[in-house]
Amino acid sequence: MRSLIELVKISKSFDGTKVLDELDLSVQENEFITLLGPSGCGKTTTLRIIGGFEKPDEGQVLFEGKDIAAVPPNKRPLNTVFQKYALFPHMNIEENIAFGLKISGKSKTYIQDKTKYALKLVNLDGYEKRSVASLSGGQQQRIAIARAIVNEPRVLLLDEPLGALDLKLRQDMQYELIRLKNELGITFIYVTHDQEEALTMSDKVVVMNQGYIQQMGTPEEIYNEPENAFVADFIGDSNILDGVMREDRLVEILGHRFVCVDEGFGRNRPVDVVIRPEDIVLREPGQGILDGVVSHLIFKGVHYEMEVQAGGFEWLIQSTGCYPVGTPVSIWVDPFNIQIMNKPESEDEEAIGVDE
Repeated sequence: MRSLIELVKISKSFDGTKVLDELDLSVQENEFITLLGPSGCGKTTTLRIIGGFEKPDEGQVLFEGKDIAAVPPNKRPLNTVFQKYALFPHMNIEENIAFGLKISGKSKTYIQDKTKYALKLVNLDGYEKRSVASLSGGQQQRIAIARAIVNEPRVLLLDEPLGALDLKLRQDMQYELIRLKNELGITFIYVTHDQEEALTMSDKVVVMNQGYIQQMGTPEEIYNEPENAFVADFIGDSNILDGVMREDRLVEILGHRFVCVDEGFGRNRPVDVVIRPEDIVLREPGQGILDGVVSHLIFKGVHYEMEVQAGGFEWLIQSTGCYPVGTPVSIWVDPFNIQIMNKPESEDEEAIGVDE
């Protein structure tokens, strides 16, 4: 199946600094894809190149197989919702939403029907005559989305649109965006640095760092099977340790040998080891693999979060069981929950995310 959008060997520099380096990305129709990464990783630049607000120095931007790199933003079959909603303060809600339709010469009846439909989709029907200033931040966000979808774009680009909202409103809007995507059949390309947003909403997550794609996959794949230490560290909480792969299915961590399920790393090979805090089981001293002492305890509602000093390392552990500070414990991990990955041999490999 041919992709709706393809970025082929896209490179982009600003003031001599390379922001994207031969980036390849494909987006399927009706997919919710999230570009996720820290500030400066290139995710917003990628979105702006798709939208036509930036031109790549090299590479192709393909839409249904045709290169649109030279096509201006207003001629592309997509709309963009920015973090700053850019609503017109001198216009009421109806006029804001209808702005693009008026420019394209649609009839008054068509515009009224479309505006009412868009407001209903974002649960703000009846707000046509209100002023922008009378709306909350969440309502303004909905109006910005309504203004974008009223033009019936094939693709909706969203650049951290929920960043200014409080936590509860942000969570509500995440569900609204999922509902809109399912109802409208629009392809969503979403930019965020918020891991929870990415995991909650996406069909596919693209983790970026230093202008490179580190990993692409479903939220489950990204979380459960990170391809390198950067992804493991950026997505959720992780214990990341230096290890030595002594042989197939046996890794040494902090001088203790842990059974794992990974093969093909060779013998006595230095590796990165990733263990999620919820995958660590605490047992009585001597009943696990590595003994230690609880040094910190926080109640998180659904679980307790603890730090355990063991083997000279501070382990982060999440458990429904409470172990007070000072309690002697022993750490045990199911072999299937130990992730082994190659160590990058240079800074360049670390940036690229090499995991052969």
